[in-house]
Amino acid sequence: MSAVVVISITGEEGLWVADLTAGTVIPLDPPKGSKLREVADLRKSGTSISKGVDLAVVVKSAREAASGHYEG
Repeated sequence: MSAVVVISITGEEGLWVADLTAGTVIPLDPPKGSKLREVADLRKSGTSISKGVDLAVVVKSAREAASGHYEG
């Protein structure tokens, strides 16, 4: 099972790669001409894209997430 996620948040620039096994998050600049770049560019028009994700929630801090805080 995959343990790597490419993410971004509405209103923020850029993409990030989160390696869940390693516990790391690093910036990602998809190569020009790649399918990932094409998909990332769709964000500029307000498109949200998900594949293989069954939960994604933006919270203000890790502390809020750890306390179970969720605004739906």
